[in-house]
Amino acid sequence: MAVSGFEGFEKRLELRFSTTNNNPMGLRLIDFESLDQVLNEVQCTVVSAVANHSFDAYVLSESSLFVYPTKIIIKTCGTTQLLKSIRPFIHLARTLSLTLRACRYSRGSFIFPKAQPFPYTSFKDEVVIVEESLPNSLRYRKASVMTPSNNNNNPSRAWHVFTASADVEPDEPLVVVEVCMTELDRVNARSFFRRKGDGKNSDSAGKEMTRLSGIDTINANAFICDFAFDPCGYSMNGVDGDRYSTIHVTPEDGFSYASFECGLSLYDDGHGDISEVLTRAIDVFRPDCVSVATTYGGEDYSHEVTKRVERMLAKKLGLTCRSRLVDEFPGSGTVVFQSFTPRRQYSSPEGGEQ
Repeated sequence: MAVSGFEGFEKRLELRFSTTNNNPMGLRLIDFESLDQVLNEVQCTVVSAVANHSFDAYVLSESSLFVYPTKIIIKTCGTTQLLKSIRPFIHLARTLSLTLRACRYSRGSFIFPKAQPFPYTSFKDEVVIVEESLPNSLRYRKASVMTPSNNNNNPSRAWHVFTASADVEPDEPLVVVEVCMTELDRVNARSFFRRKGDGKNSDSAGKEMTRLSGIDTINANAFICDFAFDPCGYSMNGVDGDRYSTIHVTPEDGFSYASFECGLSLYDDGHGDISEVLTRAIDVFRPDCVSVATTYGGEDYSHEVTKRVERMLAKKLGLTCRSRLVDEFPGSGTVVFQSFTPRRQYSSPEGGEQ
């Protein structure tokens, strides 16, 4: 818990591996006790979990963990020590004959930066820790802080990225979209507070939050594993074939925050257009400030998709793109970072302007 409030902005780590054996389960063979030991170092625990034929999804006390046969994604909020997971994950993978071939670490700018422990008070220090944890074989490396010129000290308008890869050409087929939202609409945020004396456990309360907020309409095909915190707060993982999505909400006024992340392809049918998915997700929260970081791995950067997102958010939600930054990362693709704010105030369901 931060001094002034809970830190909603997550730190995110993605590790991708290659394998020399033919076991299709790969990293999913890591036993729960070993995962729990890693999470203990990070300072979080598993509160709910679900799995399908493609991957395992864990809701954590501070965000989420996804384990694929050759990929691990972990994101944690608060004052967690995410980077302490790198070495043990690499070690566990090595026992299964998997070799690290790419790493990506990313985050926004914290709402309460002074409350963070070392090394998270400085992105330079974070990069040093990550680099010291990686093998020399990941020789294509780059660190970047993507900061719009009109930042105006807005906490959600800087994006920190470090990548390292053994190959100069990226080969991750998915596009990863990370949305950070602050200053949530107060009426919408009420959905993520538990009612006193409702007698519901965290699972049933989580399902109610999913339904009341409209999160279940973002991707109707996804199986949702949700969890309600007490007295407020919410996390969910969505499972749709080999695609994941995740949402985390800190609804308290003054430092309200929500994040939405998903992995998708720009060109396959049945999973929804990226601009429509983002519109539905952001509309759940109606925030005053939105940032969207889109990472194109194996697929080429599409300027048309970027513009389509901007047009859709403007048309449906009244959000204007205030900045757009593009950066290239060797072996890890292209990152596009967009910042949005309302061009007009949202109308309240209770009438009037907010």
